[in-house]
Amino acid sequence: MKTIDCRGLECPKPVINTKKTLDQEKGQVIEVLVDNEVARENVSKFLSGQGVGFTVNEKDGYFSIVTEVVSEGLSNKVEEKIVDDKSLVNIGSDVILFSSDKLGKGDDKLGEALMKSFMFALSESKLPSAMLFVNGGVKLTTEGSDVIDTIKELESKGVEVLSCGTCLDFYELKDKLLVGGITNMYTIIEHLQKSGKVISL
Repeated sequence: MKTIDCRGLECPKPVINTKKTLDQEKGQVIEVLVDNEVARENVSKFLSGQGVGFTVNEKDGYFSIVTEVVSEGLSNKVEEKIVDDKSLVNIGSDVILFSSDKLGKGDDKLGEALMKSFMFALSESKLPSAMLFVNGGVKLTTEGSDVIDTIKELESKGVEVLSCGTCLDFYELKDKLLVGGITNMYTIIEHLQKSGKVISL
């Protein structure tokens, strides 16, 4: 079994180190050590997305993530979503990156109103494949947001909603996330690179 110690590493290094090791250690069981919940979740989501089975154990303040035998290299495939809702044919390949909880620069109240209007209009138009929230943008997916219901509606229609774990920690909002999942910079970059078009707000 190959063990990689990612304790103390900042996002997205645990995911990147895990990917490199899996690429190099075919036919091996891999153990990844991380020391926080965000890293545990990020590595777990990465492994799931690659179709690699694993177990997670908590040990004296850190987490041990042990994979099954990796017989092949990573597939680098986008996980297919199996859905019955015919409305999901309205989803495109674009990705929207939210770096603020307000739309535009100037008056904050106006920016909040514009963001609310934008989200509503988005829910009635061609949908993006994913919505990524970084920096102040994570305030849109957490407690106190005026657009939570609209984002939940978009998620229910098949839009992937992901918030930066480092950003949630910085604003102390990780426990107040109300919609979507927690992600890391490596996954954000993957989404941006695979998208048809990136819209940055």
